Amino acid sequence: MSDLHLTMAMNHYDHVQDMATGRVKPEGIDLTVINHGPEEIFHRFLFSFEWQISEISMGMSTSRLSMGDAPFVLVPIFPSRVFRHSSVYMLKDGPVKTPDDLKGKRIGVPEWGQTAGIYTRGWMVHSAGVGLDEVTWFQSGINDPGRQEASTLNLPKGVDLTVVTDRSLMQMMFDGDLDCAFSARPPNEFLAGDPRVIQMYPEFREAEEKYFEETGIFPIMHTVAIRKDVFDANPWVAQNMMTAFEEAKELSRQRMAGFTVSHYPVPWLYHDGIEANKRLFNGDFWPYGIDANKTTLNAFLQFAWEQGTLHKQLTTDDLFPEEVRHHFKL
Repeated sequence: MSDLHLTMAMNHYDHVQDMATGRVKPEGIDLTVINHGPEEIFHRFLFSFEWQISEISMGMSTSRLSMGDAPFVLVPIFPSRVFRHSSVYMLKDGPVKTPDDLKGKRIGVPEWGQTAGIYTRGWMVHSAGVGLDEVTWFQSGINDPGRQEASTLNLPKGVDLTVVTDRSLMQMMFDGDLDCAFSARPPNEFLAGDPRVIQMYPEFREAEEKYFEETGIFPIMHTVAIRKDVFDANPWVAQNMMTAFEEAKELSRQRMAGFTVSHYPVPWLYHDGIEANKRLFNGDFWPYGIDANKTTLNAFLQFAWEQGTLHKQLTTDDLFPEEVRHHFKL
């Protein structure tokens, strides 16, 4: 009997690459892995479902799940996690300097349903103490106008959101019509060293470590989706894929922790990586699964419900099918 041929789209992560090269093979699956950037993956999967397994945005995928018609199931694999204090951009001579200054201001977001924005707004409300209805919101691409919203929104009462199609967020900022932007992708001007554009937290690691100590939240950006037609016909695919993801991650951990040779062009990575995992995960390396990530998952679901990207409140049991809520350990 031949293996089931499936295609998976995934950003080029070291902790997944051994599945792409074939060094790690999911049992019973002939897997083809294609690499694209996350924006392209999400767009092509959510609008066309061009492949059977896909990296997917937490914000976009949970929004679809909350509407009850998602043509996919999620598995608790989290390839991308990023703290987001680094994602608040403004002009050096603008009116925003600190979180307290956000109240009453005009804030831009690329998409309301973007996962990074959900976490950043959650920080703004729950840590900075600024309500969603205490600012005016504008939506456009950070560098290019006309970015399309992938989520169907259920905005809470009092939230003022305007979609802008003729100017980017940065152009609006330079024109004096925007005070700051929450964006996972840095503005082109910032990357080019334009001194006019700055981050609220230039020393963001210190702020992010403090945030983690206070909340226990290490933001989960992306998870993995399996098309529902594939899962319904072959429910075993989910657990077999999870096992393969774990194996690939362990090989990545071994490379990172090795100090005989330089696997990555970064000095002291083996030391810094091990120490960071001790602080964040008590020594567990980038854990997958529900139990080890409940604090972050529960916070995300609270933020998403409050912000109207969810159409009903969800729990972690609502996110993942019964078949993947528990995973065996060797």
